[in-house]
Amino acid sequence: MGKTAVVTGGSRGIGKAISLKLASEGYDIALNYASNDEAAKAAQEEITAKGVRCEIYKADTSDIAQVKAMFKDIKKNFETIDVLINNAGVVDDAYLLMIRQESLDRSLDINIKGYINCAQAASLKMCSQKSGKIINVSSVSSVLAVPGQCVYSATKGAVNSLTQTMAKELAPYGIQVNAVAPGFIGTDMIKSIPGDLAEKYLDAVPMKRFGTAEDVADCVASLLTGAFAYMTGQVIVLDGGLSL
Repeated sequence: MGKTAVVTGGSRGIGKAISLKLASEGYDIALNYASNDEAAKAAQEEITAKGVRCEIYKADTSDIAQVKAMFKDIKKNFETIDVLINNAGVVDDAYLLMIRQESLDRSLDINIKGYINCAQAASLKMCSQKSGKIINVSSVSSVLAVPGQCVYSATKGAVNSLTQTMAKELAPYGIQVNAVAPGFIGTDMIKSIPGDLAEKYLDAVPMKRFGTAEDVADCVASLLTGAFAYMTGQVIVLDGGLSL
């Protein structure tokens, strides 16, 4: 029987790279996405081309009713839930005095509540299995102050604390919980930054390159191996030395 990984926000960027990496490792994929049907179907085709199953689930992870319905369907379609990758998130940068209430609510809902909703639903199944792994995608902004990211940094700091508490609560059930905190990754977000500002960011990275989504995926896949069977509650900062 194969293993199943649930990946939220799995249709693009880091989530898609993680989905493809885990598919190449033999995991069947339950791929969550929020809105772009076309991107989700394209990701599904790429994943199934690797010889594994992939089902796609459209749901807003901040909405507990949608999350419960999604996991109910996942449990119908897959024997087990072996891995949860909490990745779905939003970045809406603004300086403190310019933060809009609706933006604040959306960031808190998706970046924190969404992670808790999915972890709760997945861990119910994992507890009954007495096994499972949860990886929360955090950010270097959780440990490094970046002007304009007051809200984003707060949500990712919360993810780090959530990771530690979940790890302690779930360890007796055979469930490991860790986090990966990427730095500047060459996804659409970085590509949209004006050239001069992007150069400034690049200069701040000791390794003198932006990370790739595949770098993050490789790190996540490594954490799921037996080499890290005794590690839980840790936040792995993957930033090319940016936060040093």
